[in-house]
Amino acid sequence: MSTPGSPVPPGAVPAAQPPADSPLANWAGNIAFAPRRFEPVASLDAAREAVASARRLRVLGSGHSFNAIADSSAVLLSLSGIEPEVSIDAERRRVRASGWITYAALGLAVHEAGFALHNFASLPHISVAGSIATGTHGSGDGSGSLATAVAALEFIDADGEIRTVNRGEPDFAGSVVHLGALGVVTAVTLDLLPAFDMRQYVYDGLEFDAAVTHFDELTSAAYSTSMFTPWGAEPSFQLWTKQRVADQTQPFPPTQRFGATLADGPRHPVPGVDPAACTEQQGRTGPAHERLPHFRPEFTPSAGEELQSEYLVDRADAPAALEALRAVSERLAPVVQISEVRTMAADDLWLSPAYGRDTVGFHFTWVRDYESVRPIMGVVEEVLASFAPRPHWGKLFTVPITEVRSQYPRMGDFEELRGRVDPEGKFMNDFCAELLGGGG
Repeated sequence: MSTPGSPVPPGAVPAAQPPADSPLANWAGNIAFAPRRFEPVASLDAAREAVASARRLRVLGSGHSFNAIADSSAVLLSLSGIEPEVSIDAERRRVRASGWITYAALGLAVHEAGFALHNFASLPHISVAGSIATGTHGSGDGSGSLATAVAALEFIDADGEIRTVNRGEPDFAGSVVHLGALGVVTAVTLDLLPAFDMRQYVYDGLEFDAAVTHFDELTSAAYSTSMFTPWGAEPSFQLWTKQRVADQTQPFPPTQRFGATLADGPRHPVPGVDPAACTEQQGRTGPAHERLPHFRPEFTPSAGEELQSEYLVDRADAPAALEALRAVSERLAPVVQISEVRTMAADDLWLSPAYGRDTVGFHFTWVRDYESVRPIMGVVEEVLASFAPRPHWGKLFTVPITEVRSQYPRMGDFEELRGRVDPEGKFMNDFCAELLGGGG
């Protein structure tokens, strides 16, 4: 059995893989899903019937995972054909939305009602339920992952009935980041903030030593920050800062930040790529949902010609981890398109990569050549091993599964919860079986 970080789903792969825009391939095209039956449904009643009648079943979201977490050798269910619903409770500052809605659509809907989500991932194209299930995060010293906004989740259980888990209930912290192993999410209820405007600025040429020395000052300088580097012999960073207008104490940003200079035009994180797909920069004011993501929803940010990995470590270890990566920087450069460094606040969600610790993520967008990438992934994992890295659940990794399990103090509690909620293992697949035990 292959590890959860494998680039190919366990089990048979079709001899002729479907194109990347097929519903049976992931966005990057490196995974060809291999279910016995693909079942798109047009209503929640049909979804409940499909769940109740299946022996094994998984849900396919927006396909932005890079490993086999979503795959099934039995039934693969898609809810994307159901018109998503959004209902806003202005008094409680909450929104209830269909789980398969994208962050782009949800962000616009809550903005039009005078509200905002607290955070976004780089891509607004991804589904809300899938992002939450894998602990996908966004960036910001004071911002938790996307999952920390969850106030309630509604699941289709193994018998086709709806089960709701609310914040404050005993199972809540174990149910939010659930890897698809606890049922089919039909709706999520999220906390909202009052709508707010942002400005985004990019700085070029942040030297590596400056980034290490002033790491805390750099990441705390804005509501959300990211540092990008292609590595190489003398790595340096491009710094992205996303500032709430209400928090900006001066009308114009500094022209330099620790030696980095304010960009003279829009930038794309990957050197040499047209920035047209990126969200507005150069201090142009706009609503949060149009600035917090790196990419605009109306553009496909790339053709899928990439693989991705990410390793999340304790925020306190950021400078030392950066130095460890610099030691292998020249080995990374040939297979890295771009690498992003970003932070997130600690949370109490059992399987969240930020569980119990303020966190820094080291993200790698690789070339789409797994045979060349795999050994270098191993190099990254080796140099970060002393920092107790937690691989992103939806991206590629080769860390032994026993080591992944050891990074989650509540893993045993999650196994107990899964066994109680789904004793027959209906929502298991090979990925979850290897991680949690039980049938795939």
